[in-house]
Amino acid sequence: MTSRSKNVKAAAPRGRPPKLGTRERLLSAGLEAMHTRGYHATGIADVVERVEVPKGTFYNHFDSKEAFGAAVTDAFFSGVLGALEPFVDDESRSPLARVRAYFEARIAANRGRGYVKGCLLGNFSLECTDESEPIRERLREHFEVWAARLAGCLAEAQECGELRRDVSPDRLARFLIGGWEGALVAMRVEKSATPLVEFVENAFTLVLLPPSTGRSVKNC
Repeated sequence: MTSRSKNVKAAAPRGRPPKLGTRERLLSAGLEAMHTRGYHATGIADVVERVEVPKGTFYNHFDSKEAFGAAVTDAFFSGVLGALEPFVDDESRSPLARVRAYFEARIAANRGRGYVKGCLLGNFSLECTDESEPIRERLREHFEVWAARLAGCLAEAQECGELRRDVSPDRLARFLIGGWEGALVAMRVEKSATPLVEFVENAFTLVLLPPSTGRSVKNC
């Protein structure tokens, strides 16, 4: 076989993308509806109508609306990680620059959406956690992973002298996520990027400071 024919065989097939299974279609429809309207305002009937399947089909995949809501948080968080990881893994930038670039990209994304919806994890935290332990626990796990990924970058920034060492990277990461979620709420009220921009500016000029010793930045 010639090298050309090998390359042809190895090429990705063209045509339509693979069709989503029923479970994935239900999750996609549920994510869109719940992110737009909220958990309580979205009924199972709304979801199956969007997917055009019988209501009984929903229960072949999910035991209850609560179980479905927990799965929706998983689907949304997969997107959160997908947006985060290219930045925290980008070794062409310094660690602290990676974190800032991530938040600036999220500002641009929210501007492009017209300052609606916010973060489904934050929305569900306000709407569901007092009445649904499974959803509350799933949210807790996702926020932990999100913070851990940011904390890894912040720890690198401390190691190379780019970031203060008097506060743990875990604590700083939790501060960033908590502040960001609050700024998203204000963004939706104001219909403006201003709360997001101000949060990032304040975080990087008032909190995420270099070491007070003035030690030079190395290996960043």
